[in-house]
Amino acid sequence: MNIQTTRLLLRPLKLSDARDIQRLAGDRDVASTTRNIEHPYEDGMAEKWIKSCQERSDAGELVSFAITLHSSGTFLGAIELHPDTGSRQAELGYWVGKPYWNQGYATEAVKAVIHHGLIDLNLDRVYAAHFTRNPASGRVMQKAGMLHEGFLKGHTEKWGQLEDLELYGVTMEQFGRRGSTGSP
Repeated sequence: MNIQTTRLLLRPLKLSDARDIQRLAGDRDVASTTRNIEHPYEDGMAEKWIKSCQERSDAGELVSFAITLHSSGTFLGAIELHPDTGSRQAELGYWVGKPYWNQGYATEAVKAVIHHGLIDLNLDRVYAAHFTRNPASGRVMQKAGMLHEGFLKGHTEKWGQLEDLELYGVTMEQFGRRGSTGSP
């Protein structure tokens, strides 16, 4: 399934994205802002990740998209929903390559995927977390209509350091009432 927004085409990941993923996710600044991207990002890791996403998507354990410009097909990053087992909630995760930071692409993609999750997938809630040292990610979540839900001190380890997390979420009720995420 594809999702189109004003500037973006969110589409399934393809093995042909591997080179761009390795280049963009392999940037230390990008990797340092996520819980799961390793650094250095070695040869073969992108292909392995894409195949894993495809397998997990086929099994209903993941909804993942490449974030691309619909005008040129340029690969910008990736965005995923991880449905919780046994509930109608999903965790949102995303990253955008450094050359595309501060241009509103992450916010546009997050809004579209929240809409997809709550409306198309009939989820009750979408939630996400970011490292407190990455406030830009929190601003993306806020602009996409997510509300601050809490703080976890030293919750996640990244590269040998404990990281604090800020938690955000939006429920179907809030989404419908606020209308802030709108349709893509």
